[in-house]
Amino acid sequence: MKRYIILKYVYQRRISKRELDTGILSLESALPAVSTEHLPEHAVSELKNDPQVQLVVPTMPTRLISPVELKPVLPRTALASNWGIRAVRADKSRYDGAGVSIAVLDTGIDRDHPAFAGMTLVEKDFSDHGNGDRNGHGTHCAGTIFGRNDGQQRVGVARGVERALIGKVLGDDGAGQSEMVFHALTWAMEQQADIISMSLGFDFPGMVSRLMADGWPLDLATSTALEAYGGNLRMFDAIMAVLKAQAAFGVAPLVIAAAGNESRRALKREYRIATSLPASADDVISVAAVGRTDGKFMVADFSNIQARLSAPGVDITSAWPGGGLRTISGTSMACPHVAGVAALWWQFLRQADIKPTARNVSARLISNARKNVFVANTDESDVGQGLVTAP
Repeated sequence: MKRYIILKYVYQRRISKRELDTGILSLESALPAVSTEHLPEHAVSELKNDPQVQLVVPTMPTRLISPVELKPVLPRTALASNWGIRAVRADKSRYDGAGVSIAVLDTGIDRDHPAFAGMTLVEKDFSDHGNGDRNGHGTHCAGTIFGRNDGQQRVGVARGVERALIGKVLGDDGAGQSEMVFHALTWAMEQQADIISMSLGFDFPGMVSRLMADGWPLDLATSTALEAYGGNLRMFDAIMAVLKAQAAFGVAPLVIAAAGNESRRALKREYRIATSLPASADDVISVAAVGRTDGKFMVADFSNIQARLSAPGVDITSAWPGGGLRTISGTSMACPHVAGVAALWWQFLRQADIKPTARNVSARLISNARKNVFVANTDESDVGQGLVTAP
């Protein structure tokens, strides 16, 4: 029997601030309820006919978007470049993300790292590997978003964030299953996250390879993986639609995801892979990676195309488990720069007496992105609407 993810809508009476102010009550709101079960084929057909069931899709593997280059861990006394923070102009911003709640769905976090001193970190393990980060990827991404100064080294973009939700959706080996991501998304919404950051991918090639290793013929393995990928895309879009519908109740987080590291421009200029799931889902801000060259920025060789925005993703130094810092590259490193800048814009709008929402923060990110900072002949499909920029 295959393992399936089941999406139902649970109707719950929720009162918005507007209702409290006006006394006019609205209809019930629908909240997503995700469950997983091993099911035979006939049971799947029966479930799909259940009017309470929105979707039934096969689960599929997920993985972290692996760093392209890892440099040795630096001791806390060593200083490294924080060029990404300067590139997005967070160093010149008077905003620090105070009052903004951010969820990081990744490999967990080293909560004892000095970069997170004094923060409230709410951890939940969806991977069955236990809380904490024995991989490093999640700690690095979290550090870029909201890490405090580590000695003289600035680590994070939004250093005023006081509360973070840490959903461990990838195991210590960097692998997981798609239902872990869906459960974590609904958890983050219930915990009233303002921003959700994900530097992970749904592993279609890996699923094909594993099925073939189990003796499946190529056509059957590919067909099965396509069914799972298409179903999980529909599942992600359905959950995003529910999140979007919650905007009236003030619980519609902005979701940001890394575009992926599968392109290989150094081998051939046309060797460019499209943005993958979850970055390709509806209403998700997808992020490409750029590096530095001669005072300008250029797309990273590995960065996937058709992202919405771009951010620093080459030679990014951030927190690493055990108390040190590490310099790595990838769209995984670009994504948290955008999440951090989004926190600054969230605070900006709140202080301007404008209610921040996923929609208007997204609009600020896009309208303030810079296009005049790239090398000549840069393709928009490589860098999206431009380099993310802090208020």
